Amino acid sequence: MATPTMTITSVEPLPVDRYLFVRIETDSGLTGVGESGAWGFLEASQAAIEKFGRYLVGQDPLRIEHHFQYMYRFSHFRGSAIMGALSAIDIALWDIAGKHFGVPVHALLGGRTRDRARVYYHVFGSTTDELVSGVRAAKAAGFTAVGHLTPFLDEERGVPYFKTHVAKIRDAIATVARYREAVGDDVDLCIEIHRRLTPTEAVQLGRGIEPYHPYFLEDPVTPDNFDEMVYVAQKIAIPIATGERFTSPWDFAMLLRRDAVQYVRPDVCMVGGITGAKKVAALAEAQHVGVVPHNPLSPVSTAACLQIAACIPNFALQEFPLGEDVPPKSEIVAGAVRHDGAGYLPIPDAPGIGVELTPAAIAAGRAARGAPPPPGPREVRTRLHADGSVVDQ
Repeated sequence: MATPTMTITSVEPLPVDRYLFVRIETDSGLTGVGESGAWGFLEASQAAIEKFGRYLVGQDPLRIEHHFQYMYRFSHFRGSAIMGALSAIDIALWDIAGKHFGVPVHALLGGRTRDRARVYYHVFGSTTDELVSGVRAAKAAGFTAVGHLTPFLDEERGVPYFKTHVAKIRDAIATVARYREAVGDDVDLCIEIHRRLTPTEAVQLGRGIEPYHPYFLEDPVTPDNFDEMVYVAQKIAIPIATGERFTSPWDFAMLLRRDAVQYVRPDVCMVGGITGAKKVAALAEAQHVGVVPHNPLSPVSTAACLQIAACIPNFALQEFPLGEDVPPKSEIVAGAVRHDGAGYLPIPDAPGIGVELTPAAIAAGRAARGAPPPPGPREVRTRLHADGSVVDQ
């Protein structure tokens, strides 16, 4: 085996606020940063990073595919916490590789296919009026697509849920109609169902909102049963988008074989990093399916997503969580690209993925490591129905 040009000296998980980063150092002085997408179980993902780190120290960071295979296949047990850790490490290794060769990661993946990536803006609100105002504000800011857009509201999970079936479906259809009326044909609507419908309800809603031509209907049903997604896809005329909860390219392969998805949504911080996301994109390309990378996290995730957007021919749209900025992301990550005012993010040319953790974020992550996490919105809280049963939201 050839002698490596550099070796990994440390693999450091850094929990910072609601994010979990990994920082990999090498004996050459180059460092790489990545992020875990297992946002509900970051403590478990941090433990997995530490375990993988014991294998990686002393290894050549440029053997990225080998390390992906080695970590993915060493155990019979995976899931989101494990794959979030593997993904964070993979992103950091690609970051190191780009810096080693002095090029952006996309240059190592075949080069850019575009100069900028179209994005969609996150809209939030506790009332329909607030959501409609958010859609208008996104248009005014230059965005040509709006997402995280639910017709059911992001209601407080502590409030018991009840609506009659007819009110639930009719209110949702009327809400989508208001979104379309607010922006006309100048903005694409990415309708997010949050997995709260049964297959039959999803078909009724899908048919009801067809006249408003959504860009896609995301996760109309839970992704646990692929055949349920097939059932919905075959009965409505709106493209289905799904995949944010999938943890490997093989999950996407099974859905693609069933013709149940028109836009795949790989999370670069969950599906195996840049290595895994590139494989998902290739599977989708073979069936003329578009790629809309899932990205609810920090600018580290956005930077990794943009490397994929740059180099694949079937990129469609990029999630851009601009509306969530507490604490300010500029205090956590330096070098993040900015919206150009016309609905796009420029493809970065900086070596690696193009961003770095700030010294303050590194210090905060080191201080938080090993300490019990503070209580927050990601504690175990599940919404209940008025009858006491569990509701998906």
